[in-house]
Amino acid sequence: MKTRSILPATITLALAASFHLPLAAIASEAVAASVEAAAMSVGEVKKIDKEAGKITIKHGPLANLDMPPMTMVFRVSDPAMLNQLQAGDQIKFVAERENGALTVMKMDVVK
Repeated sequence: MKTRSILPATITLALAASFHLPLAAIASEAVAASVEAAAMSVGEVKKIDKEAGKITIKHGPLANLDMPPMTMVFRVSDPAMLNQLQAGDQIKFVAERENGALTVMKMDVVK
């Protein structure tokens, strides 16, 4: 369920040189995109609590948080994220510790 592909570094650098783009900026964007893709976890929405700004997700490993697969409740960084979801949706998401709470920072519904 890959949502985007990252160009190999050699192709990225060749494209940057062709268009006279700053190599550092192109390389930095490629690395950032790769890190973001690697940090995304896969899960299934089990419950949504819009009033509390929380979501229950049955998820696979959360590599960036060194957590095994389980079902747990997360806060969301933006309550508007919950408007696009319903129980049973498959999602890719990034969770981080924010002010001591596990918080979904980014989320995409997998179609």
